[in-house]
Amino acid sequence: MPIQEPTRVDTVDAAMQLALSLAARGPARDPNPQVGCVLLAPPSGAGGPRRILGSGHHRGAGTPHAEAAALDAARASGADVRGATAVVTLEPCAHSGRTPSCADALLHAGVAEVVYAVADPNPIASGGAARLRAHGVSVSTGTRQVEAESLLRVWLVNVTERRPFVTLKLASTLDGRVAAADGSSQWITSEAARAHAHGRRAEACAILVGTGTQHADDPSLSVRGVAATDASQPLRVVMGLREVDEDAAVRADPELFVHLRTHDPVDALERLQARGVRHVIVEGGPTIAAAFLRAGLVDEIDAYVAPILLGDGASSVASLDVGSLRDANRWTTDSVHPLGVDTLIRLVRGAESPAAHVHGAARVGVAA
Repeated sequence: MPIQEPTRVDTVDAAMQLALSLAARGPARDPNPQVGCVLLAPPSGAGGPRRILGSGHHRGAGTPHAEAAALDAARASGADVRGATAVVTLEPCAHSGRTPSCADALLHAGVAEVVYAVADPNPIASGGAARLRAHGVSVSTGTRQVEAESLLRVWLVNVTERRPFVTLKLASTLDGRVAAADGSSQWITSEAARAHAHGRRAEACAILVGTGTQHADDPSLSVRGVAATDASQPLRVVMGLREVDEDAAVRADPELFVHLRTHDPVDALERLQARGVRHVIVEGGPTIAAAFLRAGLVDEIDAYVAPILLGDGASSVASLDVGSLRDANRWTTDSVHPLGVDTLIRLVRGAESPAAHVHGAARVGVAA
């Protein structure tokens, strides 16, 4: 059944919440940001809820931007958008490329006010707010900024740091073990946790492991379940100098297999960036995880924790060269989700995380 959208909202904040939900429908892997827009009728003198004239979201590179989609929807319904308020999750662009400038589209439509959540950091497209103000449009920003930045986090890192966004996936016992003393590791986490991880794989452009993990576990690094399609399959990336066997599971589709013969996370990300990779999930092993953490190149951590204690066995992360608690690698908990008997803890870079202090990441190698 089609999703029924509200016809009125009580506040601009509620309109932004709707715009964010629309934006999330856009393709996660697209090079363009996920953006949503809601057009509100001018406020009445008596106050009260405001009518939604039109709404839309960006469906991917080469398709209309969210503002244009919302304007088209309003026109299709016969609505008059003159004097309207445009509530949009990202600053309207001032650049004309495959699609016209959103700032100009709003100006030509007669929109009187624009409220956006996040400023556009892309120097090619930014400047829409200034252009709108210069033509007498009331412009404000910051509404639901945190939620918008979370939705746009992959794209924001792509633009501001010119590299792929990195998610580090850890799947461990309560005491941080990824294998028992005898090397057994399948399966530490539950079927529910593994199914969730496959959903996350489907959102990423590439899945990366080290040659050690590849030789030990022979993972396929494919998306399984969650209505997986050929289009949802990410690149399967192995990082390290050791050769990957010809019959390895990651070679099942030669077009999706990539062997990065390097020990340097910075070099690895540069090569993936050149391939158009926007989001990579680093899935192990402990040495690779530590290398990306030491280099300050992890943007978020998905920690799947099983209610199991082993005491001995391989740790989820190798040495971080931390000798004192004051030098600990610290993160901020973003969310906690129960997954069957397991728990997913999502952590993001905080003010004290290494990545927050890296300006041009250091080159940190990994062992062969």
